[in-house]
Amino acid sequence: MLAIDLISEEIPPLKDSDNGRLALNWMEDFKISHLPIVKGQNYIGMISEEDVLDQDDDSIAVGKYDLELSKVFVHQYEHVYEVISRMSVSKIRIMPVLGEEAQYLGCITVDTIIEKISHLAAMKDPGGILQLEVNVNDYSLAEISNIVESNGAKILSSYIFTHDDSTKMDVTIKINQTDLSAIIQTFERYNYTISASFHKSEMEAEIKRKFDAFLHYLNM
Repeated sequence: MLAIDLISEEIPPLKDSDNGRLALNWMEDFKISHLPIVKGQNYIGMISEEDVLDQDDDSIAVGKYDLELSKVFVHQYEHVYEVISRMSVSKIRIMPVLGEEAQYLGCITVDTIIEKISHLAAMKDPGGILQLEVNVNDYSLAEISNIVESNGAKILSSYIFTHDDSTKMDVTIKINQTDLSAIIQTFERYNYTISASFHKSEMEAEIKRKFDAFLHYLNM
């Protein structure tokens, strides 16, 4: 999933001739603290609520502001994981997207990312989640899939997380069954370590907790 697939039409950019007062009004309306600024089709940068409040006169055109986030953007063909990474580093809730000629195409919001990832991760499909801890050298998705399918189930999605300075990795799989008891027993017979498991209600609570934590981090 690429940045261009995540563009939201919800939040328009400010024109460089718009003033700080309008910027604050839009930020309040959209419940965000940053907005992109364009001059024609060219992206200038991101203005923050703090940028405006630091000015004595909010009637000054935003194009005249000294913008700290002038280099914060992603290109249209960058992956969603890169988008999330840059949003986290910059602590912003929207990310401008630029085209091949550096023209402004639109912006990506946190809400859009959550919605798209929920489809990507098959979160809306019924089922449960298992997190396995495996040695990096022993990892085999084919074997994991065979174990799941031997119990009459299917893997809907899978994710890998590696740890720095460790020979272990976490493999998270979404399975199309809510009762994971038999599958867990089979993994344990094959000497897999189950580090976490979530049935439907537990899974929804955990997903909400992680998204809330992600949003809290972006708001820091």
